[in-house]
Amino acid sequence: MYYLYHIPGKKIGVTRDLNTRVTLIQGYKENEYEVLEQSDDIDYISDREIELQKSYGYKIDRKLYKNLFNKMKINATEQTSTFPVPLNKLKGNLMDNIGLQWRVNISGFGHGQFEINEQTIPWIMANAKMSMYNEERSYIYNKAYYEAFMSEPAVEKPGNIFDDIRSWATDKGIYEKGDARTQYLKLMEESGELAEALLKNDKPEIQDAIGDMIVVLTSIAKFEDMFIEDCIKSAYDVIAKRTGKMVNGTFVKDAD
Repeated sequence: MYYLYHIPGKKIGVTRDLNTRVTLIQGYKENEYEVLEQSDDIDYISDREIELQKSYGYKIDRKLYKNLFNKMKINATEQTSTFPVPLNKLKGNLMDNIGLQWRVNISGFGHGQFEINEQTIPWIMANAKMSMYNEERSYIYNKAYYEAFMSEPAVEKPGNIFDDIRSWATDKGIYEKGDARTQYLKLMEESGELAEALLKNDKPEIQDAIGDMIVVLTSIAKFEDMFIEDCIKSAYDVIAKRTGKMVNGTFVKDAD
């Protein structure tokens, strides 16, 4: 069923999922919008949307809803899967295309069947990037998707808190409007708060400051096209082989 909804003074749109599209994504409660019409005929509802947008004096969608929905064609290469929408419209289009599948051929891994569903959407939003060639397109790396959802370790492991952090940062517009330098300044601010909490031996504040710093570091890694998980593992792989001794409360490594 397709719903033609109206947010007074803002817009008229179409969706198949009012709660997700209007309430969760756009932030409007049930009493802040109205359903003008509903139909299972996508042709009718698409034409009616344009008619009512003109009638109410709202911005007219450049594409009919039916064309937008039907033309969510994902361009898959060996390295990436590219979506025909910009980052700021990606989540809504993913929600409208739940169940859509596409095949990729990843070197060294063979063919894979990717899918848009409730489990993959948060990951896609957290890891998607704007195309450097076209701001109206966005993409994900196929191997990263494969590792997250299709490799054996990924199937067995519990939810990744860093994916949750990246999803939160995406929803808040940090990746769209911020950069690594502003996040570094935020890191220094959080570092100062940690120092103050340590001096006061304030355990709750120490925990909060450490958590905030990890959140900021996760975003810095994202801005540099890295995953903080890889940064942590890389650092551990180095220190795990180090030898040394404790000197005045600090571990001092042996000279190379």
